[in-house]
Amino acid sequence: MSLESLHRAKFKDDHSEEGIAPSVILDPVDGAALTRDDALSRGGESFDDVPSEKRTIGFYSAIFLIFNRIIGTGIFATPSSILQTAGSVGLAMFMWVIGALIATAGLTVYIEYGTGLPRSGGELTYLSYLYTRPRYLAIAMYAAYAVSMPWPAGNATVFGEYILNAAGKDVTRWNQRGIAIACIAFAFIMHSRFLKCGLRLQNVLGVIKLGILLLIAISGFAALAGAIKLPEDQKPHNFHHAFEGTNSNANAFVSGLYNVIWSFIGYSNVNYALSEVRNPVRTLKRAGPIAMASVTVVYILVNVAYFAAVPKADILTSGRTVAALYFRNMFGHNAEKALSVFVALSALGNVLAVLFAQGRINQELGRIGVLPFSKFWASNKPFGAPAAGLALQSFMCVVVILGPPPGDVFNFILNLVSYPLAIINAFISGGLLFLYTPYSKRKGFDWAPPFRATWPVVLFFFLSNIFLSVAPLIKPAPGMSPYKSLPYWLHVVVSLGVFGIGGVYWIFWARVLPHYGKYSLERHHEIQEDGVSRSVFKKVPKGE
Repeated sequence: MSLESLHRAKFKDDHSEEGIAPSVILDPVDGAALTRDDALSRGGESFDDVPSEKRTIGFYSAIFLIFNRIIGTGIFATPSSILQTAGSVGLAMFMWVIGALIATAGLTVYIEYGTGLPRSGGELTYLSYLYTRPRYLAIAMYAAYAVSMPWPAGNATVFGEYILNAAGKDVTRWNQRGIAIACIAFAFIMHSRFLKCGLRLQNVLGVIKLGILLLIAISGFAALAGAIKLPEDQKPHNFHHAFEGTNSNANAFVSGLYNVIWSFIGYSNVNYALSEVRNPVRTLKRAGPIAMASVTVVYILVNVAYFAAVPKADILTSGRTVAALYFRNMFGHNAEKALSVFVALSALGNVLAVLFAQGRINQELGRIGVLPFSKFWASNKPFGAPAAGLALQSFMCVVVILGPPPGDVFNFILNLVSYPLAIINAFISGGLLFLYTPYSKRKGFDWAPPFRATWPVVLFFFLSNIFLSVAPLIKPAPGMSPYKSLPYWLHVVVSLGVFGIGGVYWIFWARVLPHYGKYSLERHHEIQEDGVSRSVFKKVPKGE
């Protein structure tokens, strides 16, 4: 049975009442299209046989999974650093437009992959489908990245900072980090023990943060009209000579663009948990564009509001509190404290959404059998959620929250998670360009998803990520380093080191140990007690 035939048969089922059948039956490690009987006989986890009761994510929850992941604290905390790297208001606004275009292109790429391979795992599923030689290498390198990146840590630290600001307390190294760790612990408990309550809380926080951003966006029109609580001679005129002071340093430009892109990261959030989505193909095609369009419009209007109400000099010295300055200038000092509470809630919503997704990536790595003690990581025991995967992600967040020096922790975390993702997205989009070529059919691929991103969009996303991967290697101009006390290249070295660790792990796990142990690794299909399938790598002595 061809991949296209499987698509047509299964896509029809995706729009059935239950909506639990996947669009493609495939081997997630080798990427081969299989029939169900062939899959079982080969021992592969080739179909997404998730029981219908495990599919708890509906259309609106999918929208808020994306929305909460994208809107954390980036739009509140990064405009100051973006303006510093841009040098001018005009270029800063242009960066936000570029970031929106890159994110939209990325969304279409992930929708195509998600509708073509509608199961959990995100990049893991797509890399393992595309890069089958050397066997298992792509999976091992991605596994090292997935388990070590502290995705929720940045917003957890901002949560601590804004909670302390709202309480009128001085922000110190340890009280901020203590609250950040408590934030991570709360998210872990909610998603491992109270799954449905955690999803509902995410949705509520999503509505709150949307309300805050709409308030800023709408009041920005009043700011443009001059309704600002500042003396006439102190009112900003940031849109006069908007490109004055533009910085031309490439590294600085990329550093600012990373801040923008980090503020848009999250458009792929549903892809990590597609096995838990009802009608996954239809839901992804609808939820993704709605969430991204809403975020883009609101982001642009909010930035216009900031520049309309806050003088450029104040933005440059505001650090991560430019939104608080906006509320003070528009609504008075009491509103500034209220805004701190709202931003903290926004950060909490992002931490919940990110931890939810990353825990499932760790679980998926366990399900395909690449991690040591994979059965432990694959399990949904004891509460019906991937507690082990969530715990691993939470632990890495705590390590990184405690590690970097004061003043650099936020930017280091931001760059540490953004840079390797640019490399991964370059490989994913490059692989999709390959699937568009006739040569891919000769290599055994029969790619026929129900949604197409189109090659110009994919090419734009590919070239953007190549640029984002190379430009940080350029030495920044004096005073433009992304860190106060760390080397500008540290996040690049750490990221590449993580991928290198994955390569070393692959050499020993898939090559050295089987060679000297005189066995080969073979996968066998297994159904867990909760009804979800997984693959187990077993050591088979050579000659058997």
